[in-house]
Amino acid sequence: MRKLILLIFALAFAVMIYGVAVLGWWMAEISAVFLASAIIVGLIARMSEEELTSTFINGARDLLGVALIIGIARGIVVIMDKGMITHTILHSAEGLVTGLSTVAFINVMYWLEVVLSFLVPSSSGLAVLTMPIMAPLADFANVNRDLVVTAYQSASGIVNLVTPTSAVVMGGLAIAACLTCVISKWVAPLLAILTVVIMVALSLGALL
Repeated sequence: MRKLILLIFALAFAVMIYGVAVLGWWMAEISAVFLASAIIVGLIARMSEEELTSTFINGARDLLGVALIIGIARGIVVIMDKGMITHTILHSAEGLVTGLSTVAFINVMYWLEVVLSFLVPSSSGLAVLTMPIMAPLADFANVNRDLVVTAYQSASGIVNLVTPTSAVVMGGLAIAACLTCVISKWVAPLLAILTVVIMVALSLGALL
């Protein structure tokens, strides 16, 4: 019986991978696959209706807080976007980078991307927002566009390790029952070191 249950479990993942890669499935279909597999496993294990339901609820209990946190994180991003707050901040930042030297430009741009990454945790969304403005500004500052992309990726990558607007970060912390402040305490020194390394690398890239 256990081997059959493990087979059903593995089959659910195989169906999910095929559905996502070939059929274009996403969250609704994936959820349906796992729900169906859970019911089939319960029937194979000869669980009663009450036992199956209570087991499912107990398993989902720890994820309810995660779902709430993910919804709040997404809500912050939507409010910032629909309220044009992010766009206002972005256009105001244009004046900060105009007329700077190459080294100053790339480092100021990096920190602008860091700030905007807190507001827009999606790396692709951040690129859509900032690249149409930052790339032309880089041309005026005689900074290679490849370096601009490196600054954007570095900022987005380092911020998405700790940003409270990231559903992945907050969801993971909620599952682990770990406070953000505790994580920040241990991660902050590493982030500081990485930030210095990134700024030095960007400065050298601007000079070369």
